[in-house]
Amino acid sequence: MKKTDWPIRWDLLLRYRLIEIVALWEGRLTTNHICHNFGIGRQQASKDINTYLRALAPGNLEYDRHLKGYIPSDSFRPVVTRGEPDEYVDMLATQDSLSSTFETLDIGLPSSTLLQGPTRKVRPAVMRAAVAATRQNRQLKAEYVSLGDGITRQLALESHSLICSDRCWYLRAWCYNTGRFRNYPLSRFRGTPVVSPHRSRHNQNQDEEWNRVIRLTVVPDQRLSPSQRAVIAQDYGMKDQRMELTTRAALASHVLTRLGIRPGNPDPDPLIQQLELANSVPAMQASCNRQNRATVAGGPGVTQQISASRSL
Repeated sequence: MKKTDWPIRWDLLLRYRLIEIVALWEGRLTTNHICHNFGIGRQQASKDINTYLRALAPGNLEYDRHLKGYIPSDSFRPVVTRGEPDEYVDMLATQDSLSSTFETLDIGLPSSTLLQGPTRKVRPAVMRAAVAATRQNRQLKAEYVSLGDGITRQLALESHSLICSDRCWYLRAWCYNTGRFRNYPLSRFRGTPVVSPHRSRHNQNQDEEWNRVIRLTVVPDQRLSPSQRAVIAQDYGMKDQRMELTTRAALASHVLTRLGIRPGNPDPDPLIQQLELANSVPAMQASCNRQNRATVAGGPGVTQQISASRSL
């Protein structure tokens, strides 16, 4: 491809994409976002925003003097992104993976394909409210539909973390309706959540299951032959055919779900099951039982904390 065949310089395209993603999913964009991500000056960052608005997406952003930043307008339409939440996940994951300093960096990858599975849909208005309530330490009023009975309820939530698992977003929050901390999938929020002016009274330090770290010992399914177990152990880089995982008690059952492990209910075919839990984790089982009994179900939980609360 000739240099003139590309409509936008690659470095500019990356900055324009960040402009859209941050504005759409966080609800507030400043020049600092661009400066910190690309190591450029404030003047160049301001020029990038103005060029984006003038040449690519007139009217997409509005400057809010109170917030001292740009917010998405009511007529916002993605131009250099798809407007999907997984783009926000990718941005955060990229920042995390590049946070370390490398002596040399040579990314000469061959042709590759990233398999994208279906994602649970999260509306930008829901994500913005969740980010704002978590960051500002404020209550969130939201309509939430339970998978258990299909009833939509008005919830009063106090969140401390946003979590993502397999491109599904969850809000870890205290709920006044249930009187406990739970993981709430953002895809089940209805309407437009409202960030209350009231400060949260429950925080991460009070979330016992979130703060308790437990160890899971995962091994190849013992119903497999010795040679098959050796293959599975090699697949996962196990040592002595054992894999030790540490996780928060609140998320333990969901880590196992991601591995296809269902304690007490394995798949009849060990070639499908492949892995099993070698140790007993009472705290995890108690957590699972409470989740199964709850009428206001938060859905399956999460296994990767992409960005925690007020550090967003």
